[in-house]
Parts: sequence; structure tokens; C-alpha cells
Amino acid sequence: MENWAADASVLKEYAKHYKTKEAIPDSLIAKMEKAGTFDQGFATVEYLAASLLDMNYHAATAPIKGDINAFEKESLKKIGLIDAIIPRYRSTYFRHIFEGGYSAGYYAYIWSEVLDSDAFAAFKEKSLYDQTTADSFRRNILEKGGTGDPAEMYKAFRGVDPDPKYLLIKRGLN
Repeated sequence: MENWAADASVLKEYAKHYKTKEAIPDSLIAKMEKAGTFDQGFATVEYLAASLLDMNYHAATAPIKGDINAFEKESLKKIGLIDAIIPRYRSTYFRHIFEGGYSAGYYAYIWSEVLDSDAFAAFKEKSLYDQTTADSFRRNILEKGGTGDPAEMYKAFRGVDPDPKYLLIKRGLN
């Protein structure tokens, strides 16, 4: 829940000048926020391309034969990836998804960011320190761990399904 640490109101509480004890200036917070969204369009598309390539491998119903580079190129063409975006996660880098029970799970990283952003939005809607929201998060997510259906547990906390719009907002893509 690193979202709290970078929130402007929280920064004002703890980010103080070591000599003067003056709170962090709004202008510096604005620069930090701007830097945090730099190049996120590229980074998001690049990551999603790798996630979809991973899904294409694991959705194949027959053995993939022939040139793996051709398979990769066709997969990226299907999603309309432009030549200016060269994926940094190429097929040869995916060794871990084929060897360790990681099958077609690469998208989980970005989905966890959707959940993270949406959960933080639940607090922002009331207040960062809203006890009722915190109790619901603890009771429905943290205390249960991996004991239930994750989607149902999240919905019990939030009351609705997670909304990807909060990740887009966080990345400056809204």
C-alpha cells in the first residue's frame, strides 16, 4: 500500500526538511507526481503486449511449430502493436513462465496494480484513515489471505468489482 506514502496529504505529514522541519513544498509534490506518470503510456502498452503474448502461448490448442519469432510477431500484430514499441519481454525471456507453475500468469502483475489502485480509491473516496474502510479491508482481504475466491473477497471489501480506471488515473492516462 505504497500509495499512502506518495499521497500529497500524507507527504505533508512526514516529509519535512531535516533542518527547518518545513513540510515538503507543493511544487515538489507536483514534480514528483509528474515524474511518476512520465512515459506510462509506453510502459503500459509494452507490458500489456508481453502479457497478451504470454496468454497466446498458453491459449494455443496445438503445439506451436516452426519459427517462434514468427509466432511472436503474429501475436503482436494481432493486438496492433506498432513498430515503435519494441517489447522488452520477448519470447526468449519467458523461461520462468514455462518452468515454474507460472503459466499464463504474466498479466497478474498488472491486474494486481488494478486491485491496488482501486483499493486505494476506496480510501480516497472517504478518507485515507477511514476506520470502516480499513476494517473491511482487513476483514475481507488481509485476514482471509488465500482462503477464498479472490474476486469474491475483493467484492466483499469494495462492494463492486475493481475498476481499471483507477490504474489509468494513477499512471496519468485518464
